Amino acid sequence: MFGYASRPAAALLLAAVFTVAGCGGPTLVPTPNILVAAEDNPFANVAPEDQSSDVEMFYVTDRKPETAKDGSLRYGHLRSPSIGFGTLALSIGDGMSWDDLVAVSRTDKRKQKVPIEVTHVQERVRGPASNPPLVDVDGVRGEDPEVLAARQEAGKAIAGLLSARLERADRREIYLFVHGYNNTFDFAAYRMGQIWHFMGRVGVPMIYTWPAGHPDALRGYNYDRESGEFTIFHLRSALEFLAAAPDVEKIHIIAHSRGTDVAMSALRELHLQARGAGEDTREKFKIGHVILAAPDLDLEVLGQRVGAERLQLVPERLTIYLHPGDKAIGMAQWLFDSIARLGDLQGDMLTDKQKAGLKLMPELQMVDCELKTSFLGHAYFIDNPSVFSDLILVLRDDRDPGVENGRPLVHEESGFWTLWEGYPIGDPPAPKAVKEASKGRGGRSTWGS
Repeated sequence: MFGYASRPAAALLLAAVFTVAGCGGPTLVPTPNILVAAEDNPFANVAPEDQSSDVEMFYVTDRKPETAKDGSLRYGHLRSPSIGFGTLALSIGDGMSWDDLVAVSRTDKRKQKVPIEVTHVQERVRGPASNPPLVDVDGVRGEDPEVLAARQEAGKAIAGLLSARLERADRREIYLFVHGYNNTFDFAAYRMGQIWHFMGRVGVPMIYTWPAGHPDALRGYNYDRESGEFTIFHLRSALEFLAAAPDVEKIHIIAHSRGTDVAMSALRELHLQARGAGEDTREKFKIGHVILAAPDLDLEVLGQRVGAERLQLVPERLTIYLHPGDKAIGMAQWLFDSIARLGDLQGDMLTDKQKAGLKLMPELQMVDCELKTSFLGHAYFIDNPSVFSDLILVLRDDRDPGVENGRPLVHEESGFWTLWEGYPIGDPPAPKAVKEASKGRGGRSTWGS
């Protein structure tokens, strides 16, 4: 497919792909099938304070704060050595009434596009720098007491803000979105705001947004990739802050594209930290669902960094959405000479031993989303009404897969689960025919081999 392209040219093409994928226009995505067909109205139970065309959410970022021309706060692609915690407002429908917003959110035949826009950003807490120099404390080399005190104060301030917000929430749970390559601060808010809205506005929405979106095409791709390495420590710190807040009962993580590597790397570090202290990672850090959507992860790297540490067993449920037609993942696979990337892994690539191992991990669910998508096919987890419906069934309803559980995915012989157009309405199709292992692919998977 890319045999005659140079690597710099391929990097340019990949950067362009993520640019298009991240700039599809700030309008409301198609309504998930589950809301079109639902007899009950999930918006009927929304707290009165949240019955508005505005979505209020928290954010955590290590983007460097900047000042826009109008004097307002903005965050670009530059990196900050510390993390900021704040609130933002996302407008859906440009002042649309709540009743009208509910109506367009439950129909698949909208008469016009519904615009979305970030209208307000306010940083509330700024933590200390993550890499302060060592100091001499009574003749002993160690951390600066003032920095440690500042960190504790930041944690208390964050816990206080969360406590006030959780008081009115129906669940004391946080839904945290981690974006991928070339996404702006605002675009991360568009994603999470819509996920939370169509879920029926349960719990508390939050984004973790890292310094992606460098404007240069070729260097920008490399910059974003290294920013993904830069941010891991900060995401780990953010998760520690959130888990330490006494009123937070559970943290759910939804990661997309390269954000899946950021999220899993941060979780791995927390897992090693907890395990070294003889603690249970899930319990200590209150980890609920972890969603990996269109994961841009090399399978061999994943096997070493995640599989070998049994990190897939840490969340209550790890759900991975895959699509073989994801062109962005295909380009990344070619560029990095991967045997395979997780985002387009298919059941026919697994060995019998791997299939047997998958059956021993019911909390790990691989969901094949080989459905109609946009040209690039990289944002299907929210753009496709069938896939988005399943995401809601996982996050909102905590449903196990299977018709008997109200989440009628088709269970394949490989251990994978599959969706179909129109899911979850109607009767599921028969499982796919078993294909010859690795036929027409770049080799077998190394996941758990």
